[in-house]
Amino acid sequence: MDKETYGLIGYPLGHSFSRKYFTEKFIHDNINAEYLNFEIESVSGLKRIIEENKFLKGLNVTIPHKQNVIPLLDELDETASEIGAVNVIKITHDVEGKIHLKGFNTDVTGFKGSISPMLESWNKNALILGTGGVSKAINFALKSLGIETLFVSRTPKDGAITYKNINAETMNKYTVIVNASPVGMFPYTDAAPEIPYEHIGKRHVIFDTIYNPPATLFMKLAEQRGAKVKSGMEMLIGQAEAAWKIWNS
Repeated sequence: MDKETYGLIGYPLGHSFSRKYFTEKFIHDNINAEYLNFEIESVSGLKRIIEENKFLKGLNVTIPHKQNVIPLLDELDETASEIGAVNVIKITHDVEGKIHLKGFNTDVTGFKGSISPMLESWNKNALILGTGGVSKAINFALKSLGIETLFVSRTPKDGAITYKNINAETMNKYTVIVNASPVGMFPYTDAAPEIPYEHIGKRHVIFDTIYNPPATLFMKLAEQRGAKVKSGMEMLIGQAEAAWKIWNS
C-alpha cells in the first residue's frame, strides 16, 4: 500500500509543530502516512511540490502564504472565502486524474475552541495585535462569539489603530487581547507587544497565538497583573485535528 503524504508549506520552517504532531499521530494510530516540510519562499513552488509528490493528500499553510496561496486554488470553503486566508489545502484527483485544490481555514476552529472557556460576560471587546493571515481568522472567530474587534498595527492602516494609540481608556474597554503577531516567538523570547501592561487587570483575557515558547513574555507580563492567559498550543492542536478530518472526509 502506498504511503499517503501530507505536509506544510511556508517560509521559513525552522520549527514545525505540524510535522512533529502528525508524525507522532501516525505512529500512535498506526497510520501509513508521512508528513513533510516544504519550505518555499515563493508560493509559486506549490505546483512543483504537487507534481513531485503524487501521493500528497493535504497541506497545511503557514506564514507567509496564507493569503497569497488563494489564487492558486480551485475552490475555497465558505469560511476561508469570508476570512480571506487559508491554512489547509485538500488535494483530490478526479477520475481523469485532474488535480483539485480546495482551501479551508481551521485556525478559526482551533482558536474558538481554545478561547471560549476563558470568556466572561464582560469580555465584549477585543484588540487583535497584528494584521496578517492568522489575525483574519481570529477576527472571524471573535465576531462569531459576539465580540467586537479592533486591529492594532505597527504602521497606520485602514481599520486599525497603531500601538502608540493604545491608552488606559482603550485597555479598560478592550478586555480581550490576542497577539496574532510573531512578536515574542522563539528565538526572540525577550520581546513582547508594546502595549501599556500597567492597565491590564483581572478582567482581561490574554491569548497568544504563539506556542514556542510555551509562556511568552506577553503572557508573563499579563499574568503578573492578574489576567487569564493562554498560549497557542491548544489552538494548534485543535486546528490540526480539524485539518485531519478535512483531508480524510
